[in-house]
Amino acid sequence: MPVPSQRHKVYPAPLAQASAEYWTVLTQAWPDALHQLTEVQQDELKTILGLSDFIAKQLCRHPEWVLTLFQQGLLDEVDRQAFDRELHKLLANVSDEEQVKKVLRDYRNLHMVRLAWRDFMDYGSLEAALLDLSALAEALVIAGRDWLYKQMCMQYGTPSDSQGQPQPLLILGMGKLGGRELNFSSDIDLIFTFPEHGETLGARRAQTNQEFFIRMGQKLINLLNQVTVDGFVFRVDMRLRPYGESGPLVVSFSGLEDYYQEQGRDWERYAMVKARALGPWNGYSDELHALLKPFVYRRYIDFSAIDSLRRMKQLIAQEVRRRQLTDNIKLGAGGIREVEFVVQSFQLIRGGREPALRQQSLFGAIDVLYSLGQLEYLAVDELKHSYVLLRRVENLLQAIDDKQTQTLPNRTLDWQRLCYGLDRVNESDLRTHIEMAMGLIHQHFNATVGGNDSQEQSEHWTVQLWNLQQDEHAQALLDEQQIEDDELWPLLSHWRAMVAKRTIGPRGRDTLDKLMPRLLDELTGMMKPSQAFKPVAQVLDQILTRTTYLELLCENPGARQQLVSLCCASPWVAKELANFPMLLDELIDPTQLYDTTSIDDYPAELRLYLLRVPEDDMEQQMEALRQFKLSQQLKIAAADVTGVLPVMQVSDHLTFLAEAIIEQVVHQAWHQVASRHGVPAGTSLDNMGFAIIGYGKLGGIELGYGSDLDLVFLHQNDLFGITDGERSIEAKLFYLKLAQRIVHLFATRTTSGELYDVDMRLRPSGESGLLVSDIEGFYQYLQTEAWTWEHQALVRSRFVFGSGAMAARFNDIRAAVLSMTRERTELAKAVRDMRTKMRDHLLKVGIDEFDLKQSPGGIADIEFIGQYMVLAHASEHSELTLWSDNVRIFEVLADLEILPVMQAQLLTQTYCWLRDENHRLTLQHAKGVLAKDSVSHKTGPVLELYQGILNPSKA
Repeated sequence: MPVPSQRHKVYPAPLAQASAEYWTVLTQAWPDALHQLTEVQQDELKTILGLSDFIAKQLCRHPEWVLTLFQQGLLDEVDRQAFDRELHKLLANVSDEEQVKKVLRDYRNLHMVRLAWRDFMDYGSLEAALLDLSALAEALVIAGRDWLYKQMCMQYGTPSDSQGQPQPLLILGMGKLGGRELNFSSDIDLIFTFPEHGETLGARRAQTNQEFFIRMGQKLINLLNQVTVDGFVFRVDMRLRPYGESGPLVVSFSGLEDYYQEQGRDWERYAMVKARALGPWNGYSDELHALLKPFVYRRYIDFSAIDSLRRMKQLIAQEVRRRQLTDNIKLGAGGIREVEFVVQSFQLIRGGREPALRQQSLFGAIDVLYSLGQLEYLAVDELKHSYVLLRRVENLLQAIDDKQTQTLPNRTLDWQRLCYGLDRVNESDLRTHIEMAMGLIHQHFNATVGGNDSQEQSEHWTVQLWNLQQDEHAQALLDEQQIEDDELWPLLSHWRAMVAKRTIGPRGRDTLDKLMPRLLDELTGMMKPSQAFKPVAQVLDQILTRTTYLELLCENPGARQQLVSLCCASPWVAKELANFPMLLDELIDPTQLYDTTSIDDYPAELRLYLLRVPEDDMEQQMEALRQFKLSQQLKIAAADVTGVLPVMQVSDHLTFLAEAIIEQVVHQAWHQVASRHGVPAGTSLDNMGFAIIGYGKLGGIELGYGSDLDLVFLHQNDLFGITDGERSIEAKLFYLKLAQRIVHLFATRTTSGELYDVDMRLRPSGESGLLVSDIEGFYQYLQTEAWTWEHQALVRSRFVFGSGAMAARFNDIRAAVLSMTRERTELAKAVRDMRTKMRDHLLKVGIDEFDLKQSPGGIADIEFIGQYMVLAHASEHSELTLWSDNVRIFEVLADLEILPVMQAQLLTQTYCWLRDENHRLTLQHAKGVLAKDSVSHKTGPVLELYQGILNPSKA
């Protein structure tokens, strides 16, 4: 056994006290402990009990492990090959899945105790410790895979290719597992794949290879991820697979290749640098890596990676600000991620030409970069030593209580544990070394990506203005600069006096003093600086105590310019920025701000955005959804106010953004309910038997800023039996819980507000009806019980989430109901009465005012004309059931000559104009009301049409 190098160290009293408490528990559980250990061994055991709660708790629960560790030499050098041999031997004769879980968890916990012990007592290098942890994790994953494969082949047959050759499940280890640099309490990122399609052989009923491996993948995740009385093996994250959570759990080699060739993104290239096939190497492993290589490494020197690098740099800083992370040694400036980023950037740029760079190990890659002359000796030395320190801190930090954290402690006891393990005098000494390391890393990080830290501004007249105290001198300075705005100085002076009373700290005060002259330079270039200052000051008020955002504006001229121009263009944008300062991150790069996400890309962008948040942290997941919505809405609004997007496209973007969010909310809700109760027979994440119908503005693809979502939930009609979880429930109750969870996820208010206001009143029987309806019962209700206004609402409905089969069924139902034969006089009266009732209830304006939506001749009148025409004529013209948006409904009515072309164009043009005005007023943070005289030339003809179509004598 190695001799501890730390005998000379001072063992502080708080550690001794923690050790004594655990020692008492341990000796009570194992009374003869003292007789079986030497004095040296007892001393070491006492030492380690005070250093790690995780080790202490595990040993108190399994006191026999103490002898195992000492007498079997487990604290000596680690034989990494033994992990795989021992696990396969332990599982060889086990046939029960619950027993397998126990074997894996006990083995994991014993050896994690062993590795944490070695780490705290400094028995080996950091590189060796990371290799040990990675080898243990890989062995546990592969042992679970191999046991499951054998069991499932006996039950379902052996997955085979077209020649009858057995097909294995290959597992790509990503991130630190792939690089053999796993930290102590990391989750593991995996991708499952198999070589060829085919079907199982040797069972009564064949199934496709993909079905077999998807079922196997689900079981393997459960085997590793589920928390039992013995804990868990590893948290498993599958979100790096093609298409993320919405993609199949397992795809074939050809499916992987097609995805990365056609849709692979820059961030996926970075992720794939670390990808490694786990387990014994074979021909399939070679094949898998060969097909991935062209995607990751370009044949030429790939300087295009630098632009992506800069964007990813911004994402790192943005994440730290948004999550308000302090003392984070992974994500903070100069943290672990920046070292990985520096090395991987060189790998991507030059790996196509330099095969030696195509490796998963950071330590190996950085040595190659030195040998190739890409990094100087000093840079390599500083990066390596700094990285090793931060990774050791991270490992010990996590080994204290087996928690996934990279944030420095807030307890003195934990600082003392770190200082003991790292041989530092005290917290101050260790902090100094950590800060020095992070400072060096950040310098190299900025040098690699061309980072431009802010430079001191030269002396400028706005510096004098900001620092002046006397009114007459300030006004003279403004006159000298030919700025004719009598309100600017009083506003600035008053605001500065208010700020002086705020507690913002020396760093914040210093940053504000640098920022304000630069900001004033932007403001005084505006036509009316005082008017521009007001909304900008509202934003500054909210970030005065959040210095990182002051620094963002100080160091980014583009962000300052966009802040001023957007606040002047739209009070709504100014209010959003004030309420949610994290949106300031979106202003950094003007080209990105106005480059709105493609209509079809919202789902993929959201999946990418959610990857930064741990999958099992539901609070952070909900916050991330809200932040994504806010940032995307800001980009849409920026394009809107500058005229880049016309109103029709603004609504398209807001609608498809909402649909992407709906998809992720349903997935999260499904995971939460399924983890507790299991799922109904025959369902999965890809085929839930659940659908969401969008009504109103969502259904009509006409969402505006701040619109709520009118939703109806449906489930398949063949629901019998119970779910397959430990706490099983009836299938119908499962869908009710799913619906409740979805509504909860939308409505919960986090730091970034509510996701969407969801209105469920359009479901069958309204507020007294079931929250989720059987799809055939929904059809029957619409045929026999629904009111005319519910059929009107159906005109504006659209399938927004669910399987293709449910979408087809809903579309058939919608078409059948809309095509029902109706007596037109009665229909016109019912529609007219409903419109009158709505107007009486909602119209609240003065006699000279016009409400864009509710006043006669406004938006609602046009919508009611469209709905009436569909319900009146769809029985003869099925084309009228195709669309849910008014513009295309009027186009079809004109094409069918039901409505004269001139009338259809008038309704369409007026409708678009009214909506455009509504958008404009929303962005001005004003009500949707105009002077009646200013709109009568537009709305008068609409009112005439409305009265003519819906019975002029009684309208």
